[in-house]
Amino acid sequence: MNFLQACFGPRSDRYVHSGSNSVGRQDGLLWYKDMGQHSTGDFSMAVVQANSLLEDQSQIESGSLSSNESGPFGTFVGIYDGHGGPETSRYINDHLFQHLKRFTLEQQSMSVDVIRKAYQAAEEGFVSVVTRQWPMKPQIAAVGSCCLTGVVCGGTLYIANLGDSRAVLGRAVKATGEVIAVQLSDEHNACIESVRQELCSMHPDDKQIVVLKHNVWRVKGLIQSRFKRELKSQGVSRAIGDIYLKKAEFNREPLYAKFRLREPFKRPILSAEPSISTHHLLPDDRFVIFASDGLWEHLTNQEAVDIIQNHPRSGSARRLVKAALQEAAKKREMRYSDLKKIDRGVRRFFHDDITVIVLFLDSSNLFVSKCPSVSVRGGGITLPPNTLAPC
Repeated sequence: MNFLQACFGPRSDRYVHSGSNSVGRQDGLLWYKDMGQHSTGDFSMAVVQANSLLEDQSQIESGSLSSNESGPFGTFVGIYDGHGGPETSRYINDHLFQHLKRFTLEQQSMSVDVIRKAYQAAEEGFVSVVTRQWPMKPQIAAVGSCCLTGVVCGGTLYIANLGDSRAVLGRAVKATGEVIAVQLSDEHNACIESVRQELCSMHPDDKQIVVLKHNVWRVKGLIQSRFKRELKSQGVSRAIGDIYLKKAEFNREPLYAKFRLREPFKRPILSAEPSISTHHLLPDDRFVIFASDGLWEHLTNQEAVDIIQNHPRSGSARRLVKAALQEAAKKREMRYSDLKKIDRGVRRFFHDDITVIVLFLDSSNLFVSKCPSVSVRGGGITLPPNTLAPC
């Protein structure tokens, strides 16, 4: 099969679509839910697939944030950008929110500590999965995921992040009437100088902890054969999973040699400790854009905020995805209509999986005492639940 044949056939709409995501709609490689209601306003979601297996997972949960359903009430948003395969992001999608509800029940409130414990429990749970599956599927030790979450509860917005997904607030400026972009999340990527300095300070004896290769900073200079890993994951300094870079006992056979580090290491290279911040919401805070790095590769924070502000709420997330795809097509000097014809897998050479959730904030609803339950997961092409990406 030549490259053009791979690009333009067969079309993605021949694949089975997920019934569990019937609240949204599927259009080829694009899944979207243009409008829904959460505890403090409207929301919009969209996911476009580029990889052979969708490695992005996402969810929005609104209602009780505690296991006993008695409150506190609010909204939880999760964007899980996997690398090396979908296993870790799928695991987080199934377990992180449940951990958060359990710890909220224990402490009878939402807090930074609750969120940190939920992340830790998700990491420990996935380590257990890797340990069990290691003899049969050793490559699962080289699968990981970024993890961006937001919690709106009691007038406070909590943002937690591992990796390079991003949360951006749209805030109105009364004096000028404009809506400015305010980045809320810290990113953990070796292309950022402060992240490189952090890695070097944590590993003073390792002169190869960050290496510049092909004009890209990489953790340990790793280059894997998989296109996604080569472009992205080895620049990320914090993630859930990637156990072979955290526990030396998984950096050996039967893990494939191309994944393994040549030198043994004494301390974890990657971290699963999230950066967590709190923001007391104000009446001028209009919306928050949560998105995987696939969006931010093509749009600036302010460009994304302007698109949301200058159009109706319905379809906001899909509009952002379309704008990113148009930019991706422009960079490759091709038409957007032709880009849309390229099937999954080959599509990854043009853009990454992109997931967007836009959460609108209605100031009159920020302090809810109770609200209906809402649970939506971002969709995509259905494949077996325990499918590792081909090596």
